[in-house]
Amino acid sequence: MNKRNFAFDRMNYILLAIGMAVVIIGFLLMSGPGSNETAYNPDIFSVRRIKVAPVVCLLGFVSMIYAVVRRPKTDATEEKEGAE
Repeated sequence: MNKRNFAFDRMNYILLAIGMAVVIIGFLLMSGPGSNETAYNPDIFSVRRIKVAPVVCLLGFVSMIYAVVRRPKTDATEEKEGAE
């Protein structure tokens, strides 16, 4: 099969996997014990849960978007054949 038939190459899949792992790490950073009706837990407003975790998730989503938009590099010989 010709490699040009595929929209993604190996690097696209690697970048997608890394981006997904970063997003999962961000969601894990957001998790933790919550408050209930009887006990107030001030940890729900910690810097880790309010600022760090959303930024980590955003970076993961941006890297996943880049992985989808990125074009696989082609060899110079394939470009010449396509131009003829």
